[in-house]
Amino acid sequence: MYDHDPFSRWLGIEHVQVAPGRCVLRMTVREEMLNGFAIAHGGITYSLADSALAFAANTYGIQAVSVETGITHTRPVRAGDVLTATAVELNRSTRFATYQVTVEDQQQRTVALFKGTVFRTGEAWEL
Repeated sequence: MYDHDPFSRWLGIEHVQVAPGRCVLRMTVREEMLNGFAIAHGGITYSLADSALAFAANTYGIQAVSVETGITHTRPVRAGDVLTATAVELNRSTRFATYQVTVEDQQQRTVALFKGTVFRTGEAWEL
C-alpha cells in the first residue's frame, strides 16, 4: 500500500511497526510544512495520523476507507520535530472499524489526538 501512496512518501513517512489493527509511523517536520506562525500546519499532523489510520485499518487484507475522522492538536510542532503516530484499533466489525491515533514528538509529548472510523469494503487487496 505504501508503494502506491505518493503523498505518504512525500511527507517522508517511515514505517516503524505494522501489525494487524496497529501501525506506528514516523516522520520529520520540514521547513516547508510550517504555517505563517512558524509552527507545523495542522494538516501535517492530520496527514500523518490519517496515514497511520489507513495502514492500520488495511492490515487485514480487506480494503478500508475512512468515513469519519477528527483531530485535536495539543501542542505546537516545529521544523525538525520528529513525530511518531501510533494507531490502535478500538473496535472492528465486518463493515466498520474505529481507531485511535496518538501523535507524539521526539520527547514523547502528545502533540495530537486523532480518532477515525473506516468502512471495510469487503474487497480483498490485490497485491
